[in-house]
Amino acid sequence: MSKSRGNVIDPNDVVDEYGADVLRVYVLFMGDYEQAAPWSENSMKGCKRFLDRIWALQDKIVDGDGYRPELRAAMHRTIKKVSKDIEDMKFNTAVAAMMTLINNIYDIGTINRAEYRDLLIMLNPFAPHITEEIYELCGFGGYVHDAKWVEYNEEFCIEDTIEIAVQVNGKLRGTVMIASDAEKDDVIAIAKSDAKIADFIAGKDIVKEIYVPKKLVNIVVK
Repeated sequence: MSKSRGNVIDPNDVVDEYGADVLRVYVLFMGDYEQAAPWSENSMKGCKRFLDRIWALQDKIVDGDGYRPELRAAMHRTIKKVSKDIEDMKFNTAVAAMMTLINNIYDIGTINRAEYRDLLIMLNPFAPHITEEIYELCGFGGYVHDAKWVEYNEEFCIEDTIEIAVQVNGKLRGTVMIASDAEKDDVIAIAKSDAKIADFIAGKDIVKEIYVPKKLVNIVVK
């Protein structure tokens, strides 16, 4: 528990216990940057868990030099949100957007190198120490604070999503969320990457992939 003097929290004690990046993220996340906010030990711990999850993504890296279909919209929306929020000094909602992105990534179970690199670039203004260390450990080259800021494509900032069924050999095995105007190849890629579906098709030959627009995917295996 961080020490305090009266009702005043000593930032040096917080840094000793949680680290400078956690304190920095907490200060930016705790509310409107221009408004006072009460100290919250739970929120501080939540920020630490967030950065711990960022660090742990090093064990989930897969190859890839572009955004995968299942993360493309989420990445572009997050870049747009974080970029605008930094300009508007709405740092709390920028951090919240990255926390949501992390949940999406963990739902998928992996992150490729392009996605990780751009996530670190977005996070760097908020947590400079951990992002620089991960950037170096992953061999992205140079320093993250010198990297070109990430860009988004409005075309992929799709908010409208729908839930569709995923079948394997005609039996319902799960559901996935897709963009309402997603193309067949993207939808099938998202379906096959879902953890539940992956269990049913692992080690089997895919005979056919059927997509009924906005309704279902059926993967035929043997």
